[in-house]
Amino acid sequence: MKTFWVFILIVFLVGLFVTCGPKPEEEIVTEPTMPEVKEEPTEPQPPPAPKEEVIETAVEELVKMEMIHFEFDRYRLLPEAKQILAESARLLKTYPQANVLIEGHCDERGTIEYNLALGEKRARAAQDYFINSGIDPSRISIISYGKERPLDPRHNEDAWYMNRRDEFKIRSR
Repeated sequence: MKTFWVFILIVFLVGLFVTCGPKPEEEIVTEPTMPEVKEEPTEPQPPPAPKEEVIETAVEELVKMEMIHFEFDRYRLLPEAKQILAESARLLKTYPQANVLIEGHCDERGTIEYNLALGEKRARAAQDYFINSGIDPSRISIISYGKERPLDPRHNEDAWYMNRRDEFKIRSR
């Protein structure tokens, strides 16, 4: 019986040492937090100045700028694209306080790198048309999205035609 109590005592002491020994440090994972944004009270805004009204009117009218489309693997401006660009250039001349961002897009065929380069060439083609029409180059920006922003997600000739395009985004100076 004595050995039984000695055995129990040893098990108890071993258990005590195991549970009371140094604990491994737990890795603390914290999620990144966004800096706190303090909102300042807003004051009532005065009515827009006449220049702002002109810009709003310009943006409303310039939003009507249509996108243009391209042939497969080409950046040459088609006759219908030139007509659209001529009307867009007229609007840009009417509202000199407006800038334009030309976005070049491609269909899904081809590599990412190839389509980014082709989208840039398409945007430059429209940019060159505007500059040759008398629009100040400082008012024109370009960007290529390649095949990353399809207008039509389907995988057929109609969708590919819709995705081979330039789009025009208007911004005020």
